[in-house]
Amino acid sequence: MKKIKVALVGQPNVGKSSIINSITDAKLHVGNFAGVTVEKKEVLVKKEDYEIDIVDLPGIYSLNAYTPEEHVAKKYLLEEDYDLIINVVDANVLQRNLIFTMQLLDMNKKMILVVNMIDEVEKNGGKIDAHKLSSLLGIPVILTSAKENRGVDEIIDKVIEVYNLPQPKRKIFYNEKIEEEIVKLSNILMKSPHFNDKEESRFFIIRLLEKDEDIYKIVHDLPIFLELHEELGESIKKLKLEFDEESVTDIFTDERNSLAKSIVMQVMILPQKESLTDKIDKILIHPIFGLPIFLFFMWLLFQLTFQVGSIPMEYIDQTVTNFAQWLKMILPKGDLNSVITDGVIPAVGAIIMFLPNILILFLGINLLEQTGYMARAAFLLDGFLKKFGLQGKAFIPLVSGFGCTVPAYMAARTLKNPKDRLITMLVLGFMNCSARLPVYVLFIAAFFPAHNAGNVLFVIYISGAILGLVVAKILRTVLFKGEPEPFVMEMPPYRFPSVKALLMELWIKAKIFIKKAGTFIAGTAMIVWFLSSYPVDETLKTEYLKKIEFATSKEEKRVLQNELAAKELESSYLGMVGKAIEPIFSPIGFDWRLSVATISGLAAKEVIVSTLATLYAVGEADEHSTTLINKLRENIDFKTAIALIIIIMIYSPCIAAMSTFYAEVPQWAWRAFYTIYPNVLAWTLAFIVYRVLLLFGL
Repeated sequence: MKKIKVALVGQPNVGKSSIINSITDAKLHVGNFAGVTVEKKEVLVKKEDYEIDIVDLPGIYSLNAYTPEEHVAKKYLLEEDYDLIINVVDANVLQRNLIFTMQLLDMNKKMILVVNMIDEVEKNGGKIDAHKLSSLLGIPVILTSAKENRGVDEIIDKVIEVYNLPQPKRKIFYNEKIEEEIVKLSNILMKSPHFNDKEESRFFIIRLLEKDEDIYKIVHDLPIFLELHEELGESIKKLKLEFDEESVTDIFTDERNSLAKSIVMQVMILPQKESLTDKIDKILIHPIFGLPIFLFFMWLLFQLTFQVGSIPMEYIDQTVTNFAQWLKMILPKGDLNSVITDGVIPAVGAIIMFLPNILILFLGINLLEQTGYMARAAFLLDGFLKKFGLQGKAFIPLVSGFGCTVPAYMAARTLKNPKDRLITMLVLGFMNCSARLPVYVLFIAAFFPAHNAGNVLFVIYISGAILGLVVAKILRTVLFKGEPEPFVMEMPPYRFPSVKALLMELWIKAKIFIKKAGTFIAGTAMIVWFLSSYPVDETLKTEYLKKIEFATSKEEKRVLQNELAAKELESSYLGMVGKAIEPIFSPIGFDWRLSVATISGLAAKEVIVSTLATLYAVGEADEHSTTLINKLRENIDFKTAIALIIIIMIYSPCIAAMSTFYAEVPQWAWRAFYTIYPNVLAWTLAFIVYRVLLLFGL
């Protein structure tokens, strides 16, 4: 069986994932690219005598890569071994997408152009001549609609066809002055024995003219480098003077844009009537009503997250409890029994029960992104963010922070100004990541009426975001003086989300979450169990076991068992740690248990719930015992619960997020500031709120 390796590439939001999901009989594999956390999707398709491996590369705007995702895509395109490229473009913004297509054509690889979302153009009265577009570019063109599953299966047939055809002749040429310099420099490069392909040499010269550091490193050690370097400098000066531009990259961008514009004018009939997107935008990005509408959508999302997500929680909780009790009875008595049934299962179960809430939140965010509304939200909030000293594009990492702070820190790389980037990164921790959601849901359920739960959750998330903006304003005023850079963003058309793509994304998120619960959190739970179970005070245990044996009622036995569990925990290693740090937290009403749980949250915020489950001996519950929520109500008062929520909302994110920040920001002064200030701020605000509530007798 012949194997064909395909690189699927395109700018963000062109529907690559939807196409991948629509290809019939495809087996999807999801993982990460080697050495990085960037997601890798790969599908295997078997047809006739061919096995086709399609790698869905991260969205990339240009080979002048900037973000981590773009660097991964560029590295793959330049360094990996593959047979052809499938370039996906959005029919609605064909001219913009074709600028990147021109860069890919410079590589002179076998290539197929897939024009996706053609249904949206046709719905608005537009039309694209695929045959003429193919003739002008010199590569096959397929018109597709992944949503309607139209033209998608044709891609596989075209891949096999193109694979068996000879390399097509290049049809894209730049201005004659540019071509003159490319030919001159290519001839120098061809003197090296490392280059025997004129088209490859041409591509390298174009990238060198655009000051591509990756290509520069490749040619730096060649014997002809000195000659090439000197001539390259002369060519760059000549082109800048000829075109009156500050950068050769800008010259190429203008050239590609002109070519793309000319091609689109020849192949595309544009709709004359006002599109549905324009009509919707009149409402959703209205200067007065736009922001309230956005806030309403966010409020609705948090209502659904809590109200709908809470329905299966009780069933999951009961199932896990019953399973632990059943396992306790069949396993031999001893430490292994205890660590599994009292440590791991309750801890993992305490996390798994929040899976519905997290999936609803992710579903909502994915819907906003796939429909095109997220870009409108960025536009709406641009002016608002500027008032707080943040650049408009900061909205993207800020919103990402509601999912996970790690990719949010990496998304901040899109902010080119170092001040704007650092301010954004310093306040990202205030955007409540999904890992904090289980803690909020638990404490809201314990201390607030059910009918107000969604409102409370909304207030927590909005409060964190507002606090982040206030801190950003203070940082801009005190430490980073100056105005943020202006923000420009193109609005994609509105579109109905792909149900298959949504379900696939949710499945991936659920899989990652369950894997995390079953490995990292389970491991942490075992450590917490060990620290909370040892050393064993045999005298105390013997004394209470005698009392329990002679107890006359089940209620008395239950009280004595709880007393024994509490005293054993207090004398354990975990109790010792808790007692040691308790003076730091006691001014805000924390006992040693809450102190330990708070510190454990630095490993991962979800661990707080599982740690509390272990510390309050939920794993030893029988049919008369209370749940974790009731345990919290018994041991914690309202003002302490509010203080804990404030601490969770503000203090340092998890170790993974902090490590990412340290990797992104090399200056030790900012690393130290980042490590200290949120924890001091969290404790201070929690103390103030605790004392105010105490004053009011709450």
